[in-house]
Amino acid sequence: MKTVGRTEPIADTLKARRQRLAELVDFPVILWSGASSPRNFAANHFPFRASSHFLYFAGLPLENAAIRLESGRLELFMDEPAPDTALWHGESPSRQAIAEQIGADNAYPTAYLKSMADGAGTIPVQDAVTRLLQSRFLNRMLSPSTNLSGIDRQLAEAIASLRLSHDAAALAEICEAVSVTVEAHQAGMAATRKAKIESQVRAAIEGVMMAYNATPAYSSIVTVHGEVLHNDQYHHAIQPGDLILVDAGAETQSGWASDVTRTWAATGRFSATQRAIYEVVLAAHDACIAAMQPGVEYRDIHLLAATVIAEGLIDLGILNGQPQDLVDRDAHALFFPHGVGHLLGLDVHDMEDLGDLAGYAAGRVRSDRFGLNYLRLDRPLQPGMVVTIEPGFYQVPAILNDPERRAKYSDAVNWERLSDFSDVRGIRIEDDVLVTETGTEVLTAALPTEIEAIEAMV
Repeated sequence: MKTVGRTEPIADTLKARRQRLAELVDFPVILWSGASSPRNFAANHFPFRASSHFLYFAGLPLENAAIRLESGRLELFMDEPAPDTALWHGESPSRQAIAEQIGADNAYPTAYLKSMADGAGTIPVQDAVTRLLQSRFLNRMLSPSTNLSGIDRQLAEAIASLRLSHDAAALAEICEAVSVTVEAHQAGMAATRKAKIESQVRAAIEGVMMAYNATPAYSSIVTVHGEVLHNDQYHHAIQPGDLILVDAGAETQSGWASDVTRTWAATGRFSATQRAIYEVVLAAHDACIAAMQPGVEYRDIHLLAATVIAEGLIDLGILNGQPQDLVDRDAHALFFPHGVGHLLGLDVHDMEDLGDLAGYAAGRVRSDRFGLNYLRLDRPLQPGMVVTIEPGFYQVPAILNDPERRAKYSDAVNWERLSDFSDVRGIRIEDDVLVTETGTEVLTAALPTEIEAIEAMV
C-alpha cells in the first residue's frame, strides 16, 4: 500500500486539483488537517485520521497542518517536529521536504497563518481542538459542517463538485483499497471453517489489511446478527446454520476507501430458505448495476432494488400484492429499510461530513417516507463517480414487531410464511461500482457474489 514516504510523484495531481478549485472560487481557502485525540491520557492517542478535504489537496496525512490555496497556489503551514519527537517516533521529514513532495509554493510555521487568514473560506474539521483553532485564526465562529453558510458553503459546494467525479490518481487509490479488501474477505471466508466466534473471522480479515499497511475504512461488521445493520460486536458464537454477514473495507494510507459486503453460511452451505432469500437480494443487486449509466437517477436505482426485492418476496409468499403498489406503500422497507448505497471516495460515506450537500442534488431534500428517508444519494449518476450498490434483506425485531407497522401492513405480509425463514437474520451484498462514460465497471468484481462460488471459498 502507499505510505507517507511514498516516492511516486503526487505533486502534479495535487496541482491539477487546486487549479480546478481556483476556477470555482475567487477567495483564498484554508484547510486544516486536524489533530489526534487522547484516549485516556495525553500521550496515548487514538489513531489519527486527517480531514478528507485536506487530504484531497495535500495528499499526505499530516497532523497539525494547514494549507492555504489561492489562484492555484498552495502554501503549507506546519511546525518542525519537537526535539524529543525523534526519540519516541523516529526521524520525521522536514517541513521543506514535505512541501517539495506535495508541490507547495511556500512552507511556513503554523503561526504565520494567522496573518494570512483574512477573507478565507474553510470547512470545519471534526476534532474540537482544531475547530477552535480555525475559529481563532479566521476571527469568526464556525458553523457545523452540516450547516455551512457564506463563503464556507460556497467552498463546500465547489469541493463537492470536484470530488463527485474521481481523477485517475483517486481511482488508482480506490482500486488499491479494493484489491486488499477482496483478499481480506477471502481470508475471512477461509477462516470461518475453524472460527468459534465472530472475532476470529474479523482477525483474519483485518490481519490482511494490516499486512498491506492499510487500515479499516470503518468499523468492520463481522456478525451472525446481520439484522443489526452496523453491528460492531464480535463476541457471538458461530453456530451451524448461521449466516455470517461481513461488511469490511480497507483504506489506503492516503485515505481512499473501499466498502464491500458479502454474506455466507458458516457451514459453507446455504439452507434452502437462506438460498432463496440470497437469490432475491442478488437479483436486486444485479439489476441495479445493469441499469446504471450516466444520467440515470440514483434514486431510481434504489427504487429498482426495492421493486425487485418486493417481486422476489411475493414469489416466496412473504409479501402479498403487486410489486409497485407495495413499494409505493413502503412495504418493502420492512425488510430493506436502508438506501441502496452511497458515494465512495476519501471517506467510506464520501463527504457526509457535509450532511446532504454532496449526496443530494441542489434543491432536493430527504423524504420522510419510511422507504426513502435513509437514502444517502439522490442525484444523477455521472462519469467518474464511484458508488456502492448494497441491497439487503433483514428481519429487524424493532421493525417487524412494531404494533403500528404490523397493523399498517397486515394485508401485505404473510407472517406465517415469514416464520419459515427464521434462519435468515440478515443478508447484504455490496459492491463498489465506477460509473463510466458508457455504463459501469464493478471494481470489486474479483470477489464473487454467486452462491456456488461463495460456498466453494468457504
